[in-house]
Amino acid sequence: MWWPKRNWLSPVAESRLLRANALLLLASAIWGFAFVAQRVGADYVGPLTFNAVRFAMGAVVLIAVIMVLDRHRGLSKAKRSAATRKVIGPGLACGVLLGAAVGFQQASMPEASAGDAAFVTALYIVIVPLFGLFFGRRMGWQLVVGVAACVVGMYLICVTDDLVLGPSDLLLLASATVFAIQIMLVDHYTNRVSALRFAAAQFVSCAAVSAIAAFFVDAAPFSGLEQAVVPLLYGGVGSVGIAYTLQVLGQRDALASHAALIMSLEAVFGWLGGMIFLGEKMALRGYIGAVLMVAGILVSQLGTLTHPKQEAPGG
Repeated sequence: MWWPKRNWLSPVAESRLLRANALLLLASAIWGFAFVAQRVGADYVGPLTFNAVRFAMGAVVLIAVIMVLDRHRGLSKAKRSAATRKVIGPGLACGVLLGAAVGFQQASMPEASAGDAAFVTALYIVIVPLFGLFFGRRMGWQLVVGVAACVVGMYLICVTDDLVLGPSDLLLLASATVFAIQIMLVDHYTNRVSALRFAAAQFVSCAAVSAIAAFFVDAAPFSGLEQAVVPLLYGGVGSVGIAYTLQVLGQRDALASHAALIMSLEAVFGWLGGMIFLGEKMALRGYIGAVLMVAGILVSQLGTLTHPKQEAPGG
């Protein structure tokens, strides 16, 4: 009897795949729950101050990881210096975009719930392939259906009975759009330079830009930090430093299709975090909208199962 030929994974490969998926799931959970930390931190610290401090913390963690890995691999000083020089320019450019994206996102937090912020920010997953249309990429049925579901879902979550979007929702839409641009630029460089060094350069640049802008935008720059220690530690060490490292390690062995779907769960974890820790609730239309947005994000990824996963920004 003839049986269809299948490509079975070896036990070792299967174990590495399961570990990779677990690391990506953990990174998505950390990023999702970071919306809770951002929401709490917004009560004490200005948005740009919050981002400057947390990305500086994340950069310190990531640089420490890089130093340990360099020593483990036995890289010479010349190779380390050359690898670092290559990421300065790209890291600066992407870091400025990252600073704008997280700036819009954090500015929405005094008004937006953690769940709303997570779902609307997740639209970058759909916006990236939409931008691809300007570069000659085809729009498959998956993207059409995914975009339609996300638009309806966002309407149910965000649009009021007066048929208007709130200021916080507009800020989140701006954040998702800039995130999409930043991701496309990251995708251009990611295979040309050291991934971790590139990330560290982005975080340093983002922290510097946010710190400078804080003096012009925040009402009381760099005040209230002592009241926001826990949110800052989680947002900096956890979300920026640890979660990004987990993402890089996980994507080495994960299938692109698995990575894309697992990372999209960040929105679900953000909603769960808001419900569990902040007591946030949605009306029935909000829950329907959330389901539609998750479905739209997942469907939009079906057309990219054979392509490398784009890098996610995280919370």
